[in-house]
Amino acid sequence: MKEFTYKITDQAGIHARPAGYLVKIAEKYKSDIKICLGEEKCADAKGLFSIMKLGIKCGDEITLKITGEDEAEAFEEMSGFLKASL
Repeated sequence: MKEFTYKITDQAGIHARPAGYLVKIAEKYKSDIKICLGEEKCADAKGLFSIMKLGIKCGDEITLKITGEDEAEAFEEMSGFLKASL
């Protein structure tokens, strides 16, 4: 399992466009990829509405939890996107 914690710096938080990009990236991998806001609110990164329901805002700290056969590749691409875009 790979985990990555990141504080959102984009003023708009995770809105529809970046959420859509996250879904497109996540769908390329077989691994189970979760985006968590705190300990209890987690969403499947392969579901746009699941991510949007989290209501992630600027300043929120999220954690990516990636488990599966291609977790290393998924981790690199997902964490890279967050650092570059959000």
